[in-house]
Amino acid sequence: MNHATPHVGAPVHTFTQLLSSTRRGARLARLLAVTELRSRGASQDLTERAELVVAELAANAVLHGRVPGRCFRLTLSLDPAAGRLRIEVSDARGDLRPLPRPTDAASDPLSTTGRGLALVAALADHWDCVPYPPSGKTVRADLLDITP
Repeated sequence: MNHATPHVGAPVHTFTQLLSSTRRGARLARLLAVTELRSRGASQDLTERAELVVAELAANAVLHGRVPGRCFRLTLSLDPAAGRLRIEVSDARGDLRPLPRPTDAASDPLSTTGRGLALVAALADHWDCVPYPPSGKTVRADLLDITP
């Protein structure tokens, strides 16, 4: 579902897609996000940061939010007038809410997992997690376009 929402100034462009809760679905989410942002004229900086955030949130939805037979949802809301992009990834596991990994010395520096939300926090201007009724969750990340 793609549509423009009325807004003072430029319209807010919203893109929503259901994707399979598989590695292929996560990869497709990243590719679709890049294609959509490029088609809307988003800056290269915003598109590159969004690509990484979508990749991480989609991978988390597949790895930690998967319920057999259920998809995850990617939503992008681009507000050119405000210079803001909201990324939302919704999955079916509301009982597993994301928490940033502690960055203490006890954590394994050679671990290959557990750093994704730190990456999201570094790239996004804000991120949070809210319920997605009836039993899921939505992880949201807001990115501001800092290019002139």
